[in-house]
Amino acid sequence: MNKNFINYHRPAIGREEIKEVISCLKSGWLTTGMRTKQFEADFAKYADAKFAVALNSCTAALHLALEAIGLKEGDLVIVPTMTFAATAEVVRYFNAIPVLVDVNEKDFCINLDHAEETIRKIKSGKKVACVPARHNGIKAIIPVHYGGQPYDVNKCRRLCKKHGLFLIEDCAHVCPAHYKDEKGKWQYAGKGADIACYSFYANKTITTGEGGMATTENEKWADRMRIMSLHGISKDAWKRFTKSGTWYYEIVAPGYKYNLTDIGSSLGIHQLKKADKFMAERKRLAEMYGKALKGIPGIILPKEKPDTKHSWHLYVIRIDSAITGIHRNEAYNMMKEAGIGCSVHYIPLHMHPYYREKYGLKNGDFPVAEKLFDQCLSLPIFPGLKKSEFDRICTALKKILGACR
Repeated sequence: MNKNFINYHRPAIGREEIKEVISCLKSGWLTTGMRTKQFEADFAKYADAKFAVALNSCTAALHLALEAIGLKEGDLVIVPTMTFAATAEVVRYFNAIPVLVDVNEKDFCINLDHAEETIRKIKSGKKVACVPARHNGIKAIIPVHYGGQPYDVNKCRRLCKKHGLFLIEDCAHVCPAHYKDEKGKWQYAGKGADIACYSFYANKTITTGEGGMATTENEKWADRMRIMSLHGISKDAWKRFTKSGTWYYEIVAPGYKYNLTDIGSSLGIHQLKKADKFMAERKRLAEMYGKALKGIPGIILPKEKPDTKHSWHLYVIRIDSAITGIHRNEAYNMMKEAGIGCSVHYIPLHMHPYYREKYGLKNGDFPVAEKLFDQCLSLPIFPGLKKSEFDRICTALKKILGACR
């Protein structure tokens, strides 16, 4: 790769993280241990949650969240089609059925009106895409805070209460983000869920390399997720192998290997301390993009919704080719040729071969998501993006769009 190439993302790793990782390596304890316990405690406090369970991915968190609430084969789960693979594939792990719904054009988040319409149709026995003739009914809904923009949590909580659904939030993009609850009080994104699932993947707002966290107010669910994260064993390695522990353990359920290591937690402890600083930097860059790209014909810029605080994990512009004369794919390729990495978030789930073939889905089923996918382009936005790099990005984009009109 050209050394002058601007990557779509660069992790912001400082001296504190490096020092902690080295200390962890020298300690002789690399897997789940005291650093992971500290990271869990720190995150629970930061997210205003009673319990936090550290895991090796957000996918693992989503999987264990559904296991904790008792998802079974034949259950239905409402999922937005505009999301990453993990949000729906974890439902399939149980041979349960992800029922896809469309999203809002303004914020890319789940369209709760469409979700409720879908729920009503299912309950009345009407035909709905993805839903087989025989099923157990709707168990849960998994909204996504797309790009770091909180979806309408208050409306979704009312919907869940009305229809008796569990609310499992995909919070992969929101560490941190905030929304105002129905009383007008600021809440951390994820606070309104039965279980919230966060991601610390390499390109997320904070990172442990690979990693995730589940938060909940329910101690029973937290205990279940913790046990299931390590083979269904009643005691973790730290409890068994330290001076105060014992070799004896019991397998209480067939679990998984989802635990986060102390090496990863060494990064997480210090990344979390910088989360607010990182968010402020992303917000500053988003505001800079807003000013630099304002007024370009055919370009729709993202906006922070009222009563929310956006994490700006993604900065997604929309390119209307009918006005610009250039399609998103062309813009992506030309930006790459100019030495700038961009991305696309996401190909809607119903457009992927598995979901088309499994459930008979087709183009046209979710028109808003398809329109957004056809137009969206994610620009680099991360702490440490230099002013000179930012200027290059904006200049290149303006040149590409200007040359095609």
